[in-house]
Amino acid sequence: MKTTTHIILAMMPIMLWIGGTATASAQKSRKSHMRDSVTLSDVTITGKSKIQQLREGALTVNAVDIRSFAGSINNLNNIIDRTAGVKIREEGGLGSDFDLSINGMSGNAVRYFIDGIPLDVKGSGATLANLPISTIDHIEIYKGVVPVWLNSDALGGAINIVTNQRKSNYMDVSYGVGSFHTHKADFNAQYIFKNGLTIRPTLGFDYSKNDYTMKGVELWDEAVRKYLPQNRKRFHDDYLSFIGQMEVGVKDKWWTDEFFIGTSYLQTNKELQTGQVQTRVIGMAERNTTAWSIGARYQKRHFLTENLSANLSFSHTWDHSIATDTAHRQYDWNGDYIYSGRNEINGRNFQLRHIKRPTTVVRAELNYHLSDHHMFDFTYTMNRIGNHRWDEVDKEFTPANDVLAKHIIGLAYNQSLWQGRMYNTFFLKDYINHLSVEQTDLAFLTNSRDVKGSNTKNHFGGGIGTRLQILKLLTIKASYEHSTRLPLARELLGNGTTIYANMALKPESSDNLNIGLFGTLRSGQHTLFYEANGFLRYVDNYIQPQIAEKEGMMQYSNEPAVHIKGMEGEIRYDWDSRLQLIGNISWQDARNRLRYLDNGQRNATFNNRVPNRPWLFSSAEVRYTLKDVFQKNDHLSLCADHQWVHWFFLSWEAYGSKSTKARIPEKNIVGANATYTWHNRRYSISLDCENIFDATVYDNYKLQKPGRTLFAKFRLLLQ
Repeated sequence: MKTTTHIILAMMPIMLWIGGTATASAQKSRKSHMRDSVTLSDVTITGKSKIQQLREGALTVNAVDIRSFAGSINNLNNIIDRTAGVKIREEGGLGSDFDLSINGMSGNAVRYFIDGIPLDVKGSGATLANLPISTIDHIEIYKGVVPVWLNSDALGGAINIVTNQRKSNYMDVSYGVGSFHTHKADFNAQYIFKNGLTIRPTLGFDYSKNDYTMKGVELWDEAVRKYLPQNRKRFHDDYLSFIGQMEVGVKDKWWTDEFFIGTSYLQTNKELQTGQVQTRVIGMAERNTTAWSIGARYQKRHFLTENLSANLSFSHTWDHSIATDTAHRQYDWNGDYIYSGRNEINGRNFQLRHIKRPTTVVRAELNYHLSDHHMFDFTYTMNRIGNHRWDEVDKEFTPANDVLAKHIIGLAYNQSLWQGRMYNTFFLKDYINHLSVEQTDLAFLTNSRDVKGSNTKNHFGGGIGTRLQILKLLTIKASYEHSTRLPLARELLGNGTTIYANMALKPESSDNLNIGLFGTLRSGQHTLFYEANGFLRYVDNYIQPQIAEKEGMMQYSNEPAVHIKGMEGEIRYDWDSRLQLIGNISWQDARNRLRYLDNGQRNATFNNRVPNRPWLFSSAEVRYTLKDVFQKNDHLSLCADHQWVHWFFLSWEAYGSKSTKARIPEKNIVGANATYTWHNRRYSISLDCENIFDATVYDNYKLQKPGRTLFAKFRLLLQ
């Protein structure tokens, strides 16, 4: 961003403050002001829920009420995947790696938070899929422009998981069992002593053998002396996840509104069945992760002065992952093997590789209400990740201790005008990235020798957002941000197993523009909510995963210039809190805009659609709730959903013949579930079926997902 632009962005808040007439009262609590600069669309559209009340800001964001899903088997991946503009691509069954995209930006361009704190503090094994769903109130999905209070270098958007903040004692226990030897158990509770001391224990357990059938895998048939497609079950894909957390603290004291200290433990054990393609069959390699963390958070209104609020947090995580690949074997889908002198994952040396990634996160937010209508927000975040690597088996591997540190400083000014009908936000960000590299192994692939040593770089960004209510049935919104995304440890340093490092990765930068409108129509017991959004993303040094099919490995690289444009729309209908209909469609067109290569030759892929990315998809859901079915105050909820994704190419369209190019096929699946609750929602049981018609489904090239899946879950809630 040019200096002139910086000056204009810095001056605009002052000019509008002087010239504007502020006539609406702003929320003064920190929890309210955090969301004043966002526009939210809720899953529940009857009445005006607390999530719907957040639709008074300028940025584009979906909100999903998770409380209604707490009794079902759905994990966060399944729920988020149905929202407009969002697509999740999983590599397999429970516990598999996944890629989430928002408005065409995916992978690490999207950041994850829990109550505004980076999810990284839980450990590298913590994902949306293994967080206990019963602990969550709702999820906020920010698209493109991310508010300053999250203080992140997210380029494509952010997902903030907001946990339950009940003010009474409760206990929530659930257990579920399903196909492929899958088991899920959650426990969370809260107990408040008479002196105000509060304890919050949380436990979550997931396990699956993931032994679903792989359809049409190629196997040698001795009778005909050639490879033929056959069906075989996965035999080395067990996944186990355990998470435990304990928080102790107090609320509503003279010296604090909320102060909690906590510790957590996370363990994941994952057997590896394939590489990045299913033609490379793995039979003994595995990856295990453990993570301990400690942390504290403090919130106070009227901090030091009447109009100042503070939100401070600190955490440190000890994260240790071990990749074991020492078997002298090469497997096929029969489970048979031949002896081999190379490892299973990538055909290189045997390895027993340790990676320790200690992570420290410090976050501070100070919010100053200049008046009821004008507010300043200052944020600072420090995120430091170590990368200590060594190998017990591979004698050619050189131990190294790398460091990746980020400092992000943000300043925002928010104003409310015309009795709250107009809301504006203006913000500036400073990104400071420090990288210290010691590793030099596989330098011809990782470029580690080119960047060995230490370097620190600085980047600036900023943006604006506005929301204007024209009529009660029509509100328009627009937002713009120039943003920088610093590569994550996974992209720069790899994962020690299936992803190579690339030390030469450059930070992404992007100009993001969102324009949208929404409104709610009500007539008696009928409510219709609509929303439509358009967006542009002009991205430099776009970070894109590249797959080496022969090795079954992946590596991130830069595309110099990518432009993304798209549209999305969503409609939700509710009748009497009984019948809900939801439908959305998303179109995302990402194209390579580099016309000439460095050598002056024309780029063959100029104006090609970026490969290996879904670009057109939709989802629909219908839900009907019956009340007082078998007894008073019971509920029976019946739901069916449909998801569709258009096929897309694996590689650039310009290379090879389109008729023979590898492609990820169309996805077309139907699911259904039924949930029955009774005794004022104290008890609930849920039955769920995903992929009813047992379709062969791929989210990624040659990585087949499970077929028909059945699951049952029981939940007990005491409060």
